[in-house]
Amino acid sequence: MPLSDHEQRLFEEIEQSLSEDPQFASAVRAHDPAHVTRRRLILAGIVSVIGIAVVIVSVIAAAPMWVVPIGAVLMFGGLIFGLWAQRRGANGKLKAVDGKATRTTGRGGSNKAPKPGGFTSRMEERWRRRRNGGDLF
Repeated sequence: MPLSDHEQRLFEEIEQSLSEDPQFASAVRAHDPAHVTRRRLILAGIVSVIGIAVVIVSVIAAAPMWVVPIGAVLMFGGLIFGLWAQRRGANGKLKAVDGKATRTTGRGGSNKAPKPGGFTSRMEERWRRRRNGGDLF
């Protein structure tokens, strides 16, 4: 349903006033899934680079042998954290419920109905065509 002219003007005024408010912009940005994911990926990259540097420096400087595993753990931990953050960020969307924005991750009790053009639908269609004497493809 389209907005009336008066509602459209009010909406534009509210939008303009909110865009000029730096506190509101930072509050929205802090809870934006894309911003949080980007921050986590940067942190994961930094941890991985530190881990690589610890391994290389400890091998070159002939440091005690217990330093190398610490660097390896940092390196692989950063990579795993980065993959986790990327996967979680790809699934997350903002969802407004009762005036509060929450993040959905696709987990939980969702119905797993097949997509209209999904694999099972194609297989059922092929089966019907085969039974009716039609082509497979």
